[in-house]
Amino acid sequence: MSLIAAKELSLTRHISLFAGLSLSIAKGDRLGLVAANGRGKSSLLRVLAGEEEATDGTVTRSRGLVVAVAPQDPPERLLSFSFHDAVRDALAPEVAETEGWRVDVLLDDLAVDEAMRGRAVRSLSGGWQRTMLLARAAVVEPDLLLLDEPTNHLDIGRIGVLERFLAGLPRDCAVVAASHDRVFLDDVTNRTLFLRPEASEDVPLAYSRAAQVLAERDAARDRQFENDMRKVKALRQQAAKLKNIGINSGSDLLVVKTRQLSERADKLEERARPAHQERSAGAIRLTNSGSHAKALVTLEDAAITTPDGRLLFRTGRLWIEKGDRIALLGANGTGKTRLVERVRAALAGADPQIRGAASLELGHSDQSLSQLDAFPTPWDAVKRSGALADHQARAQLAAAGIGIDAQPAPVARLSGGQRARLAMLLLRLSRPNFYLLDEPTNHLDIEGQEMLEGELVEHGAACLLVSHDRAFVQAVATRIWVISGKRLIEADDPAPVFDALMAG
Repeated sequence: MSLIAAKELSLTRHISLFAGLSLSIAKGDRLGLVAANGRGKSSLLRVLAGEEEATDGTVTRSRGLVVAVAPQDPPERLLSFSFHDAVRDALAPEVAETEGWRVDVLLDDLAVDEAMRGRAVRSLSGGWQRTMLLARAAVVEPDLLLLDEPTNHLDIGRIGVLERFLAGLPRDCAVVAASHDRVFLDDVTNRTLFLRPEASEDVPLAYSRAAQVLAERDAARDRQFENDMRKVKALRQQAAKLKNIGINSGSDLLVVKTRQLSERADKLEERARPAHQERSAGAIRLTNSGSHAKALVTLEDAAITTPDGRLLFRTGRLWIEKGDRIALLGANGTGKTRLVERVRAALAGADPQIRGAASLELGHSDQSLSQLDAFPTPWDAVKRSGALADHQARAQLAAAGIGIDAQPAPVARLSGGQRARLAMLLLRLSRPNFYLLDEPTNHLDIEGQEMLEGELVEHGAACLLVSHDRAFVQAVATRIWVISGKRLIEADDPAPVFDALMAG
């Protein structure tokens, strides 16, 4: 039975986000929603929820349908609420009065401990705010649950909790998840909607297999388009020859035949459509300035501690060599970011336990992209980070998906995806030979993730990275370091490590 049906939906803002979209969602559906940043995923969720009007088309909902949305960010009015009260607020007052226990049961299911439940929403990390928003949506027991980037800012353990929670929902509850997390989409969905400005594609498979099917369809469309255009060219050439013969001979029959051939060519050209080409949200390019040193970084059994001096783990004696791409894995709170911060500080000054080669040039990006806070505008960031002429700076920013109008505007106005691409651009301009990357795929769409993967692999860049993105780690890492039992150990394969972290 269809819970909601959209027919010929179109949505236009400053550009057309999508048009002619028809979609039906039935009980129990698990639909992944995929598109580049800024292409209308969040807007479509709001349209389906009735929070926003489409430019054209209709949305029909079944009688009594309960729809709930877990957005990316909490509304301002909830920031002063406690975690628990923000979830309770989603219930109607009379329901909260008689069935407030539902909040506690739900937070138990989401593995939210008692101390966390009393904390103000504004003090929560991005991951815990995501969990609160999911709980607000789920506590109303919806028929249709709409999730907007639910894994962003979650560590591996919290992603495992989320996946188990979704698997435990009532069978009739339908879920639509807009996400750039490829493995998450593979784990929790069985349909994929590729949202496009025209001719969006609904494929009845999880993301990875659906993407392969879509690539084959697009390739077939390209072949058909090329074949059609060859026919158009041949028809027009034939028509031109007959026209010349007809003019010279005065034959009315040849004139008619020429017109018929031209009309056939026009109709065929009008019907011919090339395969969809995604408008890039901006290129990601990195560089590797090289180094003659074999060991770029040496760790001499460094003690990694909390700010108050409590030991988290010891590194043992380890080296990071040219071309090593090391993924650092471990449960939340075990000290991954503390190690990255310690290495960064050590490379900037003296540290007897962590040393960098004399030729090492560091490029660093943290998960909050705090390095951008030093710059008032994207233009200022690029001009101060590289010796570029004005026209070169404009071109570099535009290539990174930051248009002319946004270049002199405050950095704070950029979208998450634009901020991430600006951070990668600044890294490239600094010409490092060693990267420290903490959650570099946060805010990047799938296209951006794949670009970053390709750049790191192609340039043989050495890096130490922290990431919850399982597909990214599998594609990039040549070595795996795992924090386990207050020690840093090396693993051969990230898959069993991810499995253990997901299981909690």
